[in-house]
Amino acid sequence: MTTAPPATDASTRQSLAHGPLGTAMLHIERARRGTGDWRDVHRTLAGTGPLLDGADANLFLGAPAMAFVLHLAADGTDRYAGALHTLDGVVAAHTQQRLATAHARIDAGRRATFAEYDLFRGLTGIGTLLLRRQPHGAELKGVLEYLVRLVEPVTGAAGETLPGWWVGHSPASDKTATPGGHANAGMAHGITGPLALLSLALRAGVTVDGHENAIRRICRWLDQIRQTDSRGLRWPQWISARGVAPALPATPGWCYGTPGLARAQQLAAIVLEDGDRKRMVERALLYCLSNDHQIGQIANRGLCHGFGGLLRTVQRVAEDADDPADFARRFAPITKRFMAAEAPEEAGFLVGRAGAALAFQDAEAGARPQGQWDACLLLT
Repeated sequence: MTTAPPATDASTRQSLAHGPLGTAMLHIERARRGTGDWRDVHRTLAGTGPLLDGADANLFLGAPAMAFVLHLAADGTDRYAGALHTLDGVVAAHTQQRLATAHARIDAGRRATFAEYDLFRGLTGIGTLLLRRQPHGAELKGVLEYLVRLVEPVTGAAGETLPGWWVGHSPASDKTATPGGHANAGMAHGITGPLALLSLALRAGVTVDGHENAIRRICRWLDQIRQTDSRGLRWPQWISARGVAPALPATPGWCYGTPGLARAQQLAAIVLEDGDRKRMVERALLYCLSNDHQIGQIANRGLCHGFGGLLRTVQRVAEDADDPADFARRFAPITKRFMAAEAPEEAGFLVGRAGAALAFQDAEAGARPQGQWDACLLLT
């Protein structure tokens, strides 16, 4: 149910999700560890061509995507310094334009869209890049202020109160899934992406007016839609006028399901010093990992909804967990399932071989996750 940025023939080479930019991240991580060659990075990035900007550019496509990859390649050195300086200017101008458009939409009382706010195509993704590149810049402050405004309640057509991120469209290709729109809870397209960014920014000491209140508002909403039954504690993928959907637990992946939602709320609990929430979401993830019915829904090794994303998410949760050993004990069985799962057909990052390989590099039980490539997934 997650839709990555489209990869057309013209833009595939600039796609972090599907194209060579994602593969470059694997080469970068291998070069960092001494198991690869920086020449492989340079060859992969060569021939990208004039970078896409404008309305279609985002963290996973075009100039912002290239800036993220080059930032990883620089790794604290002056490598690619000239290109990054130029791209910082491009991204700043891009951010200012998108913020103006978003605030105009709110002022006009129109509904939000995924493309405006989410991690893949929207301002949350741009903010993720800015937190790495320009953490104290005006543009990141503007993105955080926009997210604070985004989560304020709005009034629906019948006078009902709706979450500010309520979109008028459906969550995926099924146009009949949510008549009247929906509020999405997932990491990729939903409000846990903004929750994770707001929390990571606060953890880094970057704050704006209303920052903590926005985090608390999102957490309260997640509490309201939380479900508990014989399958444990979990959160639905979205709510609509029909109520929560789907009725059964979502596949436990990074994009939807317990793992991504648990990590975002764990980050929120850390910055809010909310020990009860932290324990609650860590227990929810432990139950999920022990439940064969839920884990059995995962069918591949990919990052988005596969075992690769689950592996990396569990590692990041374990880093901050009250009892990391609880997660370490469950890590080896997940790794075995990863190896037994279907290998991706495509070469890319989000659902392809590059992302799966990145996740598997640190798959030994108890190993600390290296690198910052998963920052684009808002895991760190």
